[in-house]
Amino acid sequence: MYGLSPPNEIQNAKKGQGFTNGTFLSEKETMQKFGTSKGFVESATHILEGITSDLHKSLDLEAASKVASCDYEYNTAWGKQVGWLYGSTSEDVLTGLKFHTKGWRSELCSPDPIAFMGCSPQDNLGQMAQHKRWSTGLLDIFLSKHCPIFGTLFGKLQFRECLSYIWITNWALRSIPEICYALLPAYCIITNSSFLPNKELSMWIPTTLFVIYNVSNLIEHVKSGLSIRTWWNNQRMGRITTMNSCFLGFLTIILKNLRISDTNFEITKKEQVPSNESTNENAGRFIFNESLIFLPGTTILLVQLIAIFTSWLGWKPLIKSGADGYGAGEVFCSAYVVLCYLPFLKGLFGKGKYGIPLSTICKSMVLALLFVHLCGTTIAN
Repeated sequence: MYGLSPPNEIQNAKKGQGFTNGTFLSEKETMQKFGTSKGFVESATHILEGITSDLHKSLDLEAASKVASCDYEYNTAWGKQVGWLYGSTSEDVLTGLKFHTKGWRSELCSPDPIAFMGCSPQDNLGQMAQHKRWSTGLLDIFLSKHCPIFGTLFGKLQFRECLSYIWITNWALRSIPEICYALLPAYCIITNSSFLPNKELSMWIPTTLFVIYNVSNLIEHVKSGLSIRTWWNNQRMGRITTMNSCFLGFLTIILKNLRISDTNFEITKKEQVPSNESTNENAGRFIFNESLIFLPGTTILLVQLIAIFTSWLGWKPLIKSGADGYGAGEVFCSAYVVLCYLPFLKGLFGKGKYGIPLSTICKSMVLALLFVHLCGTTIAN
């Protein structure tokens, strides 16, 4: 938290002086780095010297109140060397990555009672906005000078820590293959092609993998004391947030790197829902607005509906002799995507805030028809 690396930079400091990067600091320099609160500066100096602080509790509260003020960090090293690092919408991950790059190691601490608790967003708007902010900030970290690969090559970030941070900071990139896989069954139905084996014995391989994965995931939820409904909500929200929030986060970073626009910190509402609203018949229903965050999901849903409708009518383009057309596997996958997007399907017919705005539906319909047209061009070729 004080911008130092373990273990050699925190030792043998002179009493009354700060210590950073192997150099003793004067009282003025210490104030410029840590701020003007004498109580906090004295506490920080004692920590850097390895001295147990015995400040009076009233002084601790007074110093904490001053440090918590909005203008305390101005013209100091806060946000750059001290405390949480600024410059990212996922500042917590950036700060932890910086600590580990300096050589610090994490330790699990589970006090009773729990030290930090918070409220999560209570509706889908807040959840999707929060995931967009996370995916934007995390991908921004990966593409910046704080990339975990650089931390391993030029810092003290361990290899396994690097792999973990790469996985975390690339949440937004997951949206690309997931959208492609979501559109693949519809593409196969429209073009009368297949990506799954049509033979009965071969079909058991992907079916078994699908069943084993979902059953094991369900068992983990049940063992944790969660219900089957919670498991299914997590499953569908995993698909919805990845293909909508994370995809928009990916596009945001692309536009930022092209210097077309910049990222903004979107504040999400996290207040608790009143008890009378939790028992309302509309509790838990999806809320929609004209935000672009609902455009990818609505488009994917319309594409799946078009594909299922053409399959139901039996419209199949001619295929080359010996080639396999689509089968039950592709239809099932397309129906599964529709099932995951059931809240969007209800939103197509909903009213007010529970309905998808007409402007979003029109934009999605244009994109869906464009996708169908492109599928037709592949058949012609």
